[in-house]
Amino acid sequence: METNTTPVTTSSVGLRYGLLTGLVSTLFSFALNIMHQESSPARYLSFAILVGGLVLAMNHFKQQNRGFMSYGQGLGIGAVLSAVVGAISGIFAYIYMNFVDPDMLGRITEKMRADMEARGGLSDEQIDQAVTMSSKFMNGPVMVGAALLGTLLIGVLLSLVISAIIKNAQPEFE
Repeated sequence: METNTTPVTTSSVGLRYGLLTGLVSTLFSFALNIMHQESSPARYLSFAILVGGLVLAMNHFKQQNRGFMSYGQGLGIGAVLSAVVGAISGIFAYIYMNFVDPDMLGRITEKMRADMEARGGLSDEQIDQAVTMSSKFMNGPVMVGAALLGTLLIGVLLSLVISAIIKNAQPEFE
């Protein structure tokens, strides 16, 4: 029987699967952006990519750890993975919106404006103010930070549930 000589850690698994999940998520976002579907409901499939990455990472850790993973270890894996995915996604979005397709911000803000006008209840001044404020969050380091924090928050929330399902705590006296 072959044994694992190097112990696997939550941060190494989170980093490895964070890079893989970030790459898949970036490729998916790139495909949506190329087809100008950045505002379509298909963008919610990125949550499925994140969930898949979390499940695969936790299962890998559990397999490498003799079938055991505590709840805290699952949360740790999820936090590291989500932070890496958020950083990759934010950097990709910044590069794409500023260098590859600078018109994307205009398309997003026009869609936002049209949606607000269709809903009604807001004056033109309020709509202009909301669009201007949103545009400030879609530029530069603020966008990267928002992507990082948003993905981290969503990833940790998902990890709360996923690690509760996948966990298998090691008995204390074994």
